[in-house]
Amino acid sequence: MDYDYIVVGAGSSGCVLANRLSQIQSNRVLLLEAGPEDKNFWIHVPLGFGKNVNNSEVNWCYQGEAEPYCRGNQYLLPRGKVLGGSSSINGMVYVRGQAEDFNHWAQLGNRGWSFDDVLPYFIKSEDNTRGSSSLRGSGGLLTVSDISETNELCDKLIDAGAELGLARNDDINGEVQEGIGYHQATIRNGRRCSAAVAFLKPAKYRQNLKIETEALVEKIIFHGKKAAGVEFAKNGVSYTAFANSEVILSGGAFNSPQLLELSGVGQPEVLKKAGVEVFHDLPGVGNQLQDHQIIRMRWRIARKVTFNEQVYGWRAMRSVIKYLFKRSGVLSMPTLPISAFAKTKPELSSPDLQIQVFPGSYENLEARKLDPQPGVTLGATMLRPESRGWVHITSSNAYDAPAIFHNLLETEGDRKTAVLSMKICRQLMEANAMSDLYGCELTPGKDIKEDDELLDAARDLVQSNWHPTSTCRMGTDKLSVVDERLRIHGLTNIRIADASIMPTAVSGNTNAACIMIGEKASDMILEDQR
Repeated sequence: MDYDYIVVGAGSSGCVLANRLSQIQSNRVLLLEAGPEDKNFWIHVPLGFGKNVNNSEVNWCYQGEAEPYCRGNQYLLPRGKVLGGSSSINGMVYVRGQAEDFNHWAQLGNRGWSFDDVLPYFIKSEDNTRGSSSLRGSGGLLTVSDISETNELCDKLIDAGAELGLARNDDINGEVQEGIGYHQATIRNGRRCSAAVAFLKPAKYRQNLKIETEALVEKIIFHGKKAAGVEFAKNGVSYTAFANSEVILSGGAFNSPQLLELSGVGQPEVLKKAGVEVFHDLPGVGNQLQDHQIIRMRWRIARKVTFNEQVYGWRAMRSVIKYLFKRSGVLSMPTLPISAFAKTKPELSSPDLQIQVFPGSYENLEARKLDPQPGVTLGATMLRPESRGWVHITSSNAYDAPAIFHNLLETEGDRKTAVLSMKICRQLMEANAMSDLYGCELTPGKDIKEDDELLDAARDLVQSNWHPTSTCRMGTDKLSVVDERLRIHGLTNIRIADASIMPTAVSGNTNAACIMIGEKASDMILEDQR
């Protein structure tokens, strides 16, 4: 099989690449995805998010390594294994991040990645229901819409934010991110608008685009230092596909470094230990893992104004009927209708905390089983983690999951931020605006008051927020993996375009930035083709 471009991974960036590269009829494009087509019913129902958090049919369901600063706990790490990748199983929240995030990337030496440079690519993707502006796009392939329904609990929390000095902000992708308000989400007419729906669906019948699902790429083929193609397996049969122009890795922050290491590209000590012959010494592969750390605090709510009671008894049936016939109601909502972006310390120039509000509570978090009683969950999300982890293979078998280590709460700075973040969540819930809804604090509990007690509780409550980045980061130092045009250092005809290339994590959910990376990478590839 001969193609011009081979894209590995049909996630947020990979779907964009497949669409944009195949727009030029002369380009023959192969898109390889390890998972199935996105036919699972619950993928497309916005609040069906919880149904696929640990569904191995559409999810890699990775398990993290023991975390030494968190009592040795191990955590579920969902990643999409389906057309659309994690955009098919995520919370659909559309957050670009702060302009400062991208300006920092440029200041690190990555020319062309300032906010002014990347903004046109955010705009290009969008079909924003608010219309176009200097910051928004309309007519793009990705629907970005307002939340279909408000919620009394969320409205009260927005009022509570005002008591804390947080202005109402229903446009966190506007000029200012700081504040509290309703998100926009990647939802189209009450259904999830994943990268597969937005970018693959309109392109899948092009004669020059071949989409292979359930096709696991096992190795990159090199001729000298030039990437020539890939080996992949489908239905127990091995295949080889060649790329005349480029191989582009879009497997995400876990799978892209895994594939590089399986192909002999990475840190020699890691490769040798896994039984892989060293082909190209590149020590940054799999290192510098960054992820937002989240501490979920739960409260009982005194009245039935939460998502919980809408999934039990006759209310559950009413919710289903309302969704099936009108594409409205609780099932049409994202899991996180509102967020607060705040500073844990007043001297900071921009928010370092995102409080994600889920107007419900889980009896079992990993099983995503909601409480039968009304509840709310506030997720204190640290946007600027100092702790760094890694992702590395442990064998030469592509079917073996990589080892993933976050190193949560490793630094004193992260531990202090965790405590401050928990205090702000508590202040939000204890504001006067919440007095008629406040029931009791479930976790960590009202008796946990002192800083050392809160930190001790945080060690049990903190988890990855499932926003992994930076394991093949862009830069010029010895631990960088790609250059400013996303070309792998020391190799030719191969790039990476996904969250792994982020020099530092963006300040918010990562899906929007991954789509932007796919858009910008497509332009760079086509420019270099000329």
